Amino acid sequence: MRQLRAWAPAVMKTWHPQLLLARRHRPAVCRDFVELAETHSRKWQRALQYEQEQRIHLEETIEQLAKQHNSLERAFRSAPGRASNPTKSFSEGSLLTPKGEDSEEDEDTEYFDAMEDATSFITVITEAEEDRKAEGGTTGSVDWTSADNVLDSASLVPKGPPKVKRRVRIPNKPNYSLNLWSIMKNCIGRELSKIPMPVNFNEPLSMLQRLTEDLEYHHLLDKAVHCTSSVEQMCLVAAFSVSSYSTTVHRIAKPFNPMLGETFELDRLDEMGLRSLCEQVSHHPPSAAHYVFSKHGWSLWQEITISSKFRGKYLSIMPLGAIHLEFQASGNHYVWRKSTSTVHNIIVGKLWIDQTGDIEIVNHKTKDHCQLKFLPYSYFSKEAARKVSGVVSDSQGKAHYVLSGSWDEQMECAKIVQSSPSSPSSDGKQKTVYQTLPAKLLWKKYPLP
Repeated sequence: MRQLRAWAPAVMKTWHPQLLLARRHRPAVCRDFVELAETHSRKWQRALQYEQEQRIHLEETIEQLAKQHNSLERAFRSAPGRASNPTKSFSEGSLLTPKGEDSEEDEDTEYFDAMEDATSFITVITEAEEDRKAEGGTTGSVDWTSADNVLDSASLVPKGPPKVKRRVRIPNKPNYSLNLWSIMKNCIGRELSKIPMPVNFNEPLSMLQRLTEDLEYHHLLDKAVHCTSSVEQMCLVAAFSVSSYSTTVHRIAKPFNPMLGETFELDRLDEMGLRSLCEQVSHHPPSAAHYVFSKHGWSLWQEITISSKFRGKYLSIMPLGAIHLEFQASGNHYVWRKSTSTVHNIIVGKLWIDQTGDIEIVNHKTKDHCQLKFLPYSYFSKEAARKVSGVVSDSQGKAHYVLSGSWDEQMECAKIVQSSPSSPSSDGKQKTVYQTLPAKLLWKKYPLP
């Protein structure tokens, strides 16, 4: 204890100046920190104010462009001697949106331009006679001549005038000048079904009637009933799935959302051999159930829910739900889903619609499948606009038919006689080369009335 008392004063003599020095510099350090924090705070405040001014300037610029575009359209319509155009651009409509709703932006969804090498196969057409001679010694092969009769007859238009006289056109759409951007700028990222729209923005049909239009080319399914081969039947089913988009190229208007419990019935049993019933089973989110019965031996049913997002420049519509098709005689049960529809040039320019994505059709009885690819339009792509390509394969993964065409014009199929892998391209990807017979027409769009 005596040693500790003697050692303590010596230690305090050495520490005491350092403690005094630290206490003396503490206010200066705090003052420097406060000045530095204030400097950075003023810097971030100026940056925030600059971004806010830039946003306001951008909104004013886009609104001014929309007004100029609207005035140019009015001047073009009122110009004397202007030729009538049946495909008029859509009038800009306003979206009346309550400001209290929250935005529901889906950040996970991304959109890209179409790649030039989107197709994963190459087709080579060969002479039919040589291939028939080469296949003459094989056993168990499908008679291509009988298949031609079925596939060729699939494109025939059903004959016979209807018994009931029906109208062939509806009144012209009234043309009202609407300022779209002034209200739509507050709706970016919101669900389309939650945005009240003006009547002029809709087409004079409900969603139930729009779903029933999928049956326009029902004769493809009537022909598919008589197919003895499941892969041939798959070709006709694939053409039917593509035909439902043929009328969307000139119709970018939004159909009316039906009321809860509303139904739409189409009874053409005597004329076309089918009867359809569609009902709205949910209002928000909009959901409908559809069932079709045909006396030719097939039935179709689907449940569909529309999910949509407004992205500012374009509007994406994602149908959710599966479509089921069953043939009573063979028991083949096909299931597929719809592709994504995108409406471009919402703010400025002429509206146009595009179908993108992949559709996989599966036969749950034979496990045959068909992979359809809807190529998105791109200015830098060498592919044709609205192109659709696909391959029909059996349960073992062997490809039998190549499908090609466009979703707004026609679809063709070509029988595969030989397939081989090609040499890898510069980017390392490898495509499959299919040697096929000449293509046969499956479906062709009716001329517009």
